[in-house]
Amino acid sequence: MVIHSIAPTSYNGMYKIVPEEGSAFFIRPQYLSTVDFDSVQPQVEFNEEETDELLDAGLASVVELKAVDYLARAEQSRFGLTRKLVQKKYEKKYIDMALDYLEGKNYLNDQRFSIAWLHTRRINHFEGRVKLIAELQNRGIAKETAQKAVDEFFEEYNEEEICIKAFQKFIKNGKEGDKLISSLLNAGFSYKMIKCVMENN
Repeated sequence: MVIHSIAPTSYNGMYKIVPEEGSAFFIRPQYLSTVDFDSVQPQVEFNEEETDELLDAGLASVVELKAVDYLARAEQSRFGLTRKLVQKKYEKKYIDMALDYLEGKNYLNDQRFSIAWLHTRRINHFEGRVKLIAELQNRGIAKETAQKAVDEFFEEYNEEEICIKAFQKFIKNGKEGDKLISSLLNAGFSYKMIKCVMENN
């Protein structure tokens, strides 16, 4: 491949490369491993192996732009974003390259996603620590990250108060006795907390 032109784009740190033959593509220098980006200049010719690396970097850049589009709409987990990109038929190799870069820049952050998810979840659900950690893990969040996010969440919201709301909701729905206890356990509250709430409400 022979480079016809290269120019920075409006997207920070990304460049547009126009080869002498074939279609133009975008590239981020961080996706290159052996090719020196400073050598990517007009009229420079690259061998087949170098060309493949340049094109791989271009494909990773395409995935990055799509990933950023998703991130602009809402916080994403790496697991969830990977699944969305796979569904769009992007190759896993390029997905990993792009998401590694985005994580390194903290644009993609599982801890931040977890906190955002917990705040959204609490709008329509009354759930305890165990259930929330399990739900985050079901969404591909590492156990340690999920526990840390839930700890932070319950620094802001009182778990016992949420348990009381769940208790009242289940009572309203006709739950009582063992069924009430079972429902509260399934909602992620500890037996100790359930017993305390039932004794005082």
